[in-house]
Amino acid sequence: MSRSEQDTVVVIIGAGVAGLTLGNFLLRNGIDCVVLEKRSRKYVEQRQRAGSLDGRGVRMFREWGLAEVIEAQIALDDFDSEGMPLRIDGQERIWRALDVLDDEPGIFCPQQVLVSNLIEVFLRDGGDLRFEVDVALHGLESPRPTVRYRDAAGTDEAINCDFVAGCDGYRGISRQSIPAGILTSYSYEHGYAWLAFLSAVPADPPAVMAVHSRGFAAQITRGPNLSRFYLQCPLTDAVEQWPDKRIWSEVDARFGRPLGATGPITDKQIVPLRNVVHSPMRYGALYLLGDAAHLVSPMSAKGMSLALYDAEVFARAATRYVQQADSVQLENYSQTCLRHIWDAQVHAVWITNVMHDAGDSSYAGEFRKRLARAELERMMSPVSISGN
Repeated sequence: MSRSEQDTVVVIIGAGVAGLTLGNFLLRNGIDCVVLEKRSRKYVEQRQRAGSLDGRGVRMFREWGLAEVIEAQIALDDFDSEGMPLRIDGQERIWRALDVLDDEPGIFCPQQVLVSNLIEVFLRDGGDLRFEVDVALHGLESPRPTVRYRDAAGTDEAINCDFVAGCDGYRGISRQSIPAGILTSYSYEHGYAWLAFLSAVPADPPAVMAVHSRGFAAQITRGPNLSRFYLQCPLTDAVEQWPDKRIWSEVDARFGRPLGATGPITDKQIVPLRNVVHSPMRYGALYLLGDAAHLVSPMSAKGMSLALYDAEVFARAATRYVQQADSVQLENYSQTCLRHIWDAQVHAVWITNVMHDAGDSSYAGEFRKRLARAELERMMSPVSISGN
């Protein structure tokens, strides 16, 4: 039996980028909401994920009066207005990695920094955020669903609401609460993985990628003295096959030069590259946002931006419903988001295939490698910017 019950308009499951952004948007529109998170605040604020935000996401925060959450981050065009460094077989080139169609530059923004800032603002402005709770969803097809949870002290609580926003990621309870046969899942498997790891090594410039016959590699900033590295590897590889000495040797080989500074390696994992879309993004009163509804290959650097798009669409729809009793935008939520998501998937699959096919031909063959190299040349400056 629950110790207490309360009422709110929206219960948000998950305190990641999507959930916290949505909570802040609703708070600014006077819409009552509660954010529930399974993990501790410390864990959430230290969780390493995406590291960049596109121009649309930057503009969105500014338009909603939340510019402070992205202050002091590095603009993507600050470190090189002409493009981004790409090392091809050890030769440094410049390619147009930026979203040139957007008049607002994107930024490098480590997820843990953005999440920490969003939490601080949400709580400062009176938001209701509860950590370390185990959640169960009930009555999603009813007019007033109930979210029940047990907190870290073992106390049972219940919240009645109008809507549930599932922002708890790919393996969260939200999508799992939808009965079988409701959703259609679409996926594309690239056939390879990334060995992803963190190291206390500054990234200067903030992002460098490499195409090499040994496979793709990248170093992306995660803060002043921290980098996330990626090395393409077979899906069958295990973390145990990649001791630190082998990792640094492979980084040097693929970049075609010694990295210089190295540091302790943490958060080492094998990440299969894939793209996934679940449709529809709604079941009754439950709305799926961010990774709960879709995954995009990290090569595109669009995961965080797609989550923000979902959050804004839902926030505007819920606000219109509460303030004007107009449910049209809520009814169109899934269709509106899916149009944007599929557009992003087109670019994500394309750029992932180009950058990986151009390197190790054992995955897609020599013909695809030569096609990818030709495509890369279309995006390149015509001459090398440095000697080797």
